[in-house]
This record gives sequence, C-alpha cells and structure tokens, in this order.
Amino acid sequence: MSGHSKWATIKHKKAANDKARGKLFAKLLRQVEVAAREGGGDPETNPTLRTMFQKARDNSIPLDTIERAVKRGTGELEGVTYSQMTYEGYAPGSVAVMVEVLTDNRNRTGAEVRNIFTKNGGSISEPGAVAWQFARTGQIIVPRSVDEDELMLAAADAGAEDIIDDGDSWRVTTAPTDLHAVRTALDTAEIPVDSSDLTMVPSTTVALDTTEAAKKVLRLIDALDDHDDVQAVHANFDIPDTILETVEAG
Repeated sequence: MSGHSKWATIKHKKAANDKARGKLFAKLLRQVEVAAREGGGDPETNPTLRTMFQKARDNSIPLDTIERAVKRGTGELEGVTYSQMTYEGYAPGSVAVMVEVLTDNRNRTGAEVRNIFTKNGGSISEPGAVAWQFARTGQIIVPRSVDEDELMLAAADAGAEDIIDDGDSWRVTTAPTDLHAVRTALDTAEIPVDSSDLTMVPSTTVALDTTEAAKKVLRLIDALDDHDDVQAVHANFDIPDTILETVEAG
C-alpha cells in the first residue's frame, strides 16, 4: 500500500489550490449531509457523522457551513436527496478499483462513471467482483516528525491496530469502530493529525513497476476522483517511490 498511500498524500497537497479545494469542500459537505440524514444530526450518537464532521473540520471548512449541511441532512433546511452507490471495476493492469459516489441522479452518474472507466482503459465489473479484496479500515495520517514511541503509546492504548511508516508520515490503522477513540486520544496527547478517515484497504496489491503502467492507472484514478459525485476512489495498486516521483515530475 505504500505507493498508493504516498499518492494519496500527494493528492492531498495538490488539493490546496483554490479550485481543487472548492471541489473538496463540496464533496465533504455532501458526505456530512448524507450522514446526518441517515443517522441523525447528533455526532455523539452518529459515528458516521462524527467521522465526516471531523474530516470537514480537518480540511478547514467553517463550523457554521458544516452545521448547515447537518441541518439539510436532518430536514431542518431544504436540501437535495442523495443516494449512496459503489461501483466496482478494473484499471489497466488488472488493478481492482472501488468508487464510492453520492448522487441525485443514479442513471446519469452510472453512465458517466462507466464512460470514465472505458475512456481510460478500464472496465466496470458486476457488484461483488472487486469488493471482496478490500476491508473497511480507520486510518489516521500523522506527520513523520512525531516521535514513534510517543505515537505508539497514545495510539495503542486507545485501540489502534498498527502504526506504519510511510516515509513522509505515519499511518495509524484502526478498526472502523475505534477510529474516533484513537483520534481523540491523539488530540488529547497533543499529537498533530494531518487527516483521519474511514478507507478501504486491499488485502493484496498489484505492483506497477514501469512509468507507463503507473501513468495509465493514475490517469483513470484521477479522472474518477475529479468527478463531482465521486466521494472516494480505492484501488489496490502499489507504485515504487522512484516511479511515483517520475510520474509526479512529469
């Protein structure tokens, strides 16, 4: 997963530009709205809302903006009704891909996602063809400057499963239900956090050991990620650092 994790970090940095940031804000607020609609507007009793609320705050979305999204979800303010859907498929090189979307038009979004796969050398699969290769996991990204022993002490005591050195950062993994407790423990210990979220972690990875292979897969991943209705893209590729640096530079 190192290559995939590093690519996610690169994307996070690129999202600092105004256009990408505006699109990210819209996606996060949609996630907050749907979480509130499905589980209620109280983060203390709605774990999904609590996670999305924290994710929005981590990305510097103003509190009142988030609260308005919650109210749209609970019906206190008028809003659009979104449906959650997951598409499964393959990128070039038999890389498994899962695409999570929130849409107000299933037919339109389904056709557009299928078109993105086709145009970029991939293919849509039947439901279940890819999902078995992934497991929902809590993931917290911590700056590499944090002392490993200090991080391990705070995270392990709160129920973290593992701490992984990704080179530029630490990746703390948790069971989905333990994400909030571990994040709270890190905040209490005054350990800085770059991001915390629920993600899909693959059980096996496909090595992309040429620049061309990496470019083909990342072209599809980026095109999917750029779609307004797509909330998250998960894939089981692994790209060596040297190749990833070449792709990023190009």
